[in-house]
Amino acid sequence: MQTPLLVFNENGIYCKAADVYIDPWRPVNKAIISHGHADHSRWGHKQYITHHTNIPIIKHRLGEINVSGKSYDETFTINNVKFSLHPAGHIIGSSQIRVEHKGEVWVFTGDYKIEDDGISQVFEPVRCHTFITECTFGLPPFKWEPQELVFNNINTWWDTNKSEGKTSVLFGYSLGKAQRLLKHLDSSIGKIYTHGAIENMTEVIRPMIDLPDTTLITKETKKTDLLGHIVLAPPSAHGSTWIRKMVPYVTASASGWMTFRGARRRRAIDKGFVLSDHCDWQGLLTAIKATEAHKIICTHGYTDIFSRYLREQGYDARTEKTQYEGELTDSEVDKADGGKS
Repeated sequence: MQTPLLVFNENGIYCKAADVYIDPWRPVNKAIISHGHADHSRWGHKQYITHHTNIPIIKHRLGEINVSGKSYDETFTINNVKFSLHPAGHIIGSSQIRVEHKGEVWVFTGDYKIEDDGISQVFEPVRCHTFITECTFGLPPFKWEPQELVFNNINTWWDTNKSEGKTSVLFGYSLGKAQRLLKHLDSSIGKIYTHGAIENMTEVIRPMIDLPDTTLITKETKKTDLLGHIVLAPPSAHGSTWIRKMVPYVTASASGWMTFRGARRRRAIDKGFVLSDHCDWQGLLTAIKATEAHKIICTHGYTDIFSRYLREQGYDARTEKTQYEGELTDSEVDKADGGKS
């Protein structure tokens, strides 16, 4: 039997022909990295290859590493295997990874979404024979509204809180979600304050994206300074001593899991906005169809349900276990400023 072009082993996704891993979760010699979130770009590899806009992000998180950057659609060859990176639309610098060898083409998505968020290079479908897809939100109830409507609702919520003399605290992961929120907040309503984790990551990204001004919350910041304004904070700040400075405040979370009311109650959040940097159900199906792939491998999320549906539609679909987390649920933790989206 012919060895698959990519195999899943204890270290990650391995291309034997090139002796290179894709988003490995254990230290390896050579790794091609799809994006900067902590579950996909881990410390300890001897050599990293990623999109050039992702380099400052992973260096911020991992320190000085041996990394080389590639542009989208740039082909590079390792041991006669052709690789190229293509926009994933997940967060800034995120890539799908195309692998071609002896006429066979595989595409690994990492994490992705098809909606244009205004800060990431828009997802581009890549034709292939085998498509490795996440399915974080691979259930029919997950159906995103256009982000313009979501941000209108967020800004209205902030304006209402301001009129009531309250501080608005909006939770989103420090890498990706926070910058997306920041890009679309209406700064005419008030000032935008930030938690240190979000401020630090945003400063890394500012040279690449035009973002509104922010003010870092410090020990010197007073409650009266914050009244009527909005604070962007990572989910891990909720319930911490840090947030007591905000009283009186109203909280909200921007996440795909806000589709379910129970998720908001479990997190003790006042308001939920359904906003994700992953595909919804229809987005996944649209992306898969556009690749013209027949073989589909589902890696993280609702893998069993989603792959079963794909098989019913005539695809050769299966699941593989990985250490990727998708968008975390009730145990959200902002990992080392890496965050999830």
